[in-house]
Amino acid sequence: MKTTEKMIRRRQVIGLVGGTALFGLFSPVHALSLDDLSNKDATAGLKAALDKGSVAAVAKLGVENGFLNNDKVKIPLPGPLQKGERLLRTMGMGKQADELVVAMNRAAETAVVEAKPLLVNAVKSMSVTDAKNILSGGDDSVTAFFKERTAEPLSVKFLPIVKKATEKVGLAQKYNALAGQGMKLGLIKGDSASVEQYVTQKTLDGLYLMIADEERAIRQDPVGAGSAIIGKVFGALK
Repeated sequence: MKTTEKMIRRRQVIGLVGGTALFGLFSPVHALSLDDLSNKDATAGLKAALDKGSVAAVAKLGVENGFLNNDKVKIPLPGPLQKGERLLRTMGMGKQADELVVAMNRAAETAVVEAKPLLVNAVKSMSVTDAKNILSGGDDSVTAFFKERTAEPLSVKFLPIVKKATEKVGLAQKYNALAGQGMKLGLIKGDSASVEQYVTQKTLDGLYLMIADEERAIRQDPVGAGSAIIGKVFGALK
């Protein structure tokens, strides 16, 4: 399809308020007219995609090794310590560094499970206008929607969970011990952010990255999402 034709098609989609046109433009069985389905149905289709993507992201991360064995989201040593990791290992601190990384990722795996209710509620509260903005946005518009609606409340929710998890495995002590060596070597400053804040932010980063992956997969293969209504919505944008 030529670029001009694709632009005209996209304008038709957006002009029908967030998705009515989408359902008529794509179907593996038969083509529907632009007015066959209502805005309500179109928004429901988009909600199904958002719900599927967010729940799948949490399911992949909120298990043992969900963070630790996924190089995309694995939480490394905090910046200053990461830069000086080789030096720390030469100083005999390799075991402590490894234990810290495992403990941080375990805390993230525990906390991220609590994201599901907030993500689901964000989808439920999505308006027709939200749907229109998502469908007319870029390839990361779904992820941007979740960040806008959930980043702040999730940060508040994650922090005490991370603190509890860190206390259980002595993460703060592990960090302080390693950071103390880092300070002696001039690798970090005394006013470095707490390990709990660091893990909380990295947990959020990992969650949104995985949601972005789910969004990308749905956009690339709408039919493969396993839902006819999702296939119609995102298939129309191809």
